Amino acid sequence: MTPCTVHTSIGLEASTPSVWRRHVARAFSRASGQYTRLAQAQQQMGEALWPLLPDRADCVLDLGCGPGHWGRRLASRFGPDCRVLGLDLAPGMLDIARREAPGSCDWLCADATALPLACGQVDLVFSNLAIQWCLDLDAVMAELYRVLRPGGRAVINSLGPATLQEVGHAWSSPDALLDFRSRDGHLASARLAGFLNAQCNDVAERFFYPDLTAVMASIKGVGAQTPRPAARLTRSDLACAKRRYESLREPAGLPVSYQRLTLVLDKEPT
Repeated sequence: MTPCTVHTSIGLEASTPSVWRRHVARAFSRASGQYTRLAQAQQQMGEALWPLLPDRADCVLDLGCGPGHWGRRLASRFGPDCRVLGLDLAPGMLDIARREAPGSCDWLCADATALPLACGQVDLVFSNLAIQWCLDLDAVMAELYRVLRPGGRAVINSLGPATLQEVGHAWSSPDALLDFRSRDGHLASARLAGFLNAQCNDVAERFFYPDLTAVMASIKGVGAQTPRPAARLTRSDLACAKRRYESLREPAGLPVSYQRLTLVLDKEPT
């Protein structure tokens, strides 16, 4: 390891998908108490999905619902006759969702690759920045296609490979970052699942923070750091990362970039 190299644990090398899922669930459960406060970038990106919603839906799945912010909004948007299902892998997130909105949605703890829903049950899938944490994107897309009714729609924000590039630069450890898939990779998975009408808009989003502590809090606080037991940061590591990140400072602050991939997947009517 060179003097400026440190594993930041934004990604996690896991031997099996089940190990990965347990780590992600624990990381997001730990982050649940501060998610709303620290997830301003994530919530802002989620607004891009709102104009893509259909006029009507009788059953909506909020996939990766977190503490329930979007589920509550979807319930209000489509009215009392619409059933909203909020699904997340992290029990801690769902505990907050149930506490803050016990009656607005049905909250489910499950994996996106094995949805506990009947075929053709859902009119709309809404998912803001969740599926990038799933190792098997093909399986996720296949499940979305299965649970959508003919004529149904999925609107999804995911992240592309240019995401968090400044973080990788600062820690001099790009191998620690999650392996974000490309736009073409997302479209290929969607089409393999059966979505013949698949669209993906690629947008660069940048947010600014006053210092490295705020940058890392914004990432860790939304569950985007998972523990790697061998990671031990020294004062020298932190000082080195701070110097490298400071070299990127702009008048607005330290930048954090996201490559937002916004997908619209329409299942063809029968």
